[in-house]
Amino acid sequence: MKNILIIADGIVAKHFLERVCNDTTADNNYSVVYYDDKTIANIKTKQIKLHKFDPTSFAKLRSVFRDSIVEVFIIVKKRFDAIESYKNIRLLSKDIHVVMLDKWHIDSDDANLSLVDANEVLSSRLFDFLPNVSVIAQYVGLGIGEIMEIDVPFGSSYVYRHISSIKQKNWRISAIYRANSMILPKPSTMIYPNDILLVIGDPNILQSVNISIKQEFGSFPAPYGKNIYLLVDMAKSSSSEIERMLNSALLLHARLNNNKFIIKIINPTYSKCFDKLKSHDKGSTRVFIDYEVDNFKNALFRDLDIANIGLMIVDNKIFKRYKSALYDAKIPIFKIGDYDFSKIKQSVILPEEGTQIEKMSATIFDISAQLDLDIELYDYDPEEMDINDELIDHFKNLASMFKRKVNIVKPKNNPLKELESREDIMQFLPFDKKVKNSTIFLSQFSKSFQKLYYKLNDTYQVFIPTTE
Repeated sequence: MKNILIIADGIVAKHFLERVCNDTTADNNYSVVYYDDKTIANIKTKQIKLHKFDPTSFAKLRSVFRDSIVEVFIIVKKRFDAIESYKNIRLLSKDIHVVMLDKWHIDSDDANLSLVDANEVLSSRLFDFLPNVSVIAQYVGLGIGEIMEIDVPFGSSYVYRHISSIKQKNWRISAIYRANSMILPKPSTMIYPNDILLVIGDPNILQSVNISIKQEFGSFPAPYGKNIYLLVDMAKSSSSEIERMLNSALLLHARLNNNKFIIKIINPTYSKCFDKLKSHDKGSTRVFIDYEVDNFKNALFRDLDIANIGLMIVDNKIFKRYKSALYDAKIPIFKIGDYDFSKIKQSVILPEEGTQIEKMSATIFDISAQLDLDIELYDYDPEEMDINDELIDHFKNLASMFKRKVNIVKPKNNPLKELESREDIMQFLPFDKKVKNSTIFLSQFSKSFQKLYYKLNDTYQVFIPTTE
């Protein structure tokens, strides 16, 4: 149990003493010197011993000062009282730590004196209420910004994303405050508008995270990453297929809000196509070549860690061959179709029972808005279970926010047959275990749109990672 001396006068001292009384965790004894009864109103606790006299009197202060006192607080409203009380304490002890409320910009070179600038504290607290500013924990941990509180605006690119879909390198979302309660997040926890995130990490990175969270929709591929990554396997794809992949990727690079465009070539073959790919190594586009890939998954995850990839572009052959590794990467996969990317006019979603479409809806709208695509949401429910009503309302709400047109399509027959013949669509699917484990042999009699994704292999498809 520690003994603490408090020299108190004024409204701030009164509130401070009230907090001391209400604190049931600290194991301290307090001696309070005061000379105005208003300061100690409602102060009732066995841990506080009251002494009424003028603290500028050295003789009187000496009568209550004991060697067992470990710290002194000076919280008074007059500068003269503060200075003289401090001088008296220093006559009694040169080394004891003193905390003084400073409203007068007092200068001191005393290493054992902590001046709490009242004006700075108040202005800092008021500043925290300004929109779009970083709120950091100043008196917890190191106090250098490694703990930060970030409110999520309605238009944030983080809205309706689950925690596991957000790349958190050198930082973490430790808690979410929602509706006056705290949530300890799980990988499947979804972020909603007006949530307050408690984040911990490198202070410089947290400043960037704060800016990213405050950004309006239109920031994809964030928060998955910042760069687009095109994977070209020259041993598996023809020159015409590579040409279509490159042109589609260049259009995405021009229209999405990414930083860099990375072209990764594996199994290179010397040709005009190879020379053309290498010629793009300039500006914000980088070309990397792997002449030998012993383990595709290890090479992929090494690139993911280094290159901050937020969207990977592949063709059908790579997707089919490396589907399991791409699933484990947990980033969106853009699979090239068999027609020109410039023909795409619509984003298409085929939800099913138990789907995670709602969790990926913000990403769908973000990409569609940046590519200027309207959205077709298919309400196909052969068993009439009315599973899509809430999802339809959710999409309509997001449509007004993004200023996108959402067309609710209610086909009488399986829509896959109609969509197979279209060359103006881009399909969005959750990259779940149904997709990962799907094979033509096992899934041909399935009713699951995810398991039957290969029916639209000729279509441009975007696979978005989910938490299962």
